[in-house]
Amino acid sequence: MQLDRIVAFHKTMGDPTRIRIVALLAKGPLHGQAIAGKLGLTPPTITHHIKKLRDINVIFERRDKNTIYFHLNESVIKQQAKSLGRLITKKEEEGEALDSHNIDKQKIIENFMTKDGKLKNIPAQRKKKLMVFEYMVSGLKAGKKYPEKELNEYIKKFHEDYATIRREFIINHYMYRENGIYELNPVEMWAKPE
Repeated sequence: MQLDRIVAFHKTMGDPTRIRIVALLAKGPLHGQAIAGKLGLTPPTITHHIKKLRDINVIFERRDKNTIYFHLNESVIKQQAKSLGRLITKKEEEGEALDSHNIDKQKIIENFMTKDGKLKNIPAQRKKKLMVFEYMVSGLKAGKKYPEKELNEYIKKFHEDYATIRREFIINHYMYRENGIYELNPVEMWAKPE
């Protein structure tokens, strides 16, 4: 379970300077000198905070000639906020919505899977794709660390394009990867069809 990733995110974001950097980058990409100038801090201080934010994937960098520009990775911030929200709130309406969701999900699974459990094709529509991927990861064990080769073999049981599906597992936060090892994220972090 990746509760430690949620904690690391919020621990890192719990610094006023980092919040100010994120607020600046929300307006558009900036280079380190510009950030230092706007915040009235030294470049080494900015470098320290940028490294911390990069470690939790809140920012990424792009080089333009000799200058490195820092960009805000808004999707990570939104996903972490949703994850925390899902962990701390439970609504009665979700129970009712879950029933209709399960019926829809079952129909979609039947449409996209063969009787022997093979995926006919990867759905193009996001909602259907997420339901199919959720079905596929349900056979993986929480807390178990999967080497890439083992995960590829698991995915091949469903579809031959294991690289695309493995990438989708990461993009949609079903799993996270570190040093070629994959592990399931908590269900609350998974991308949800909206």
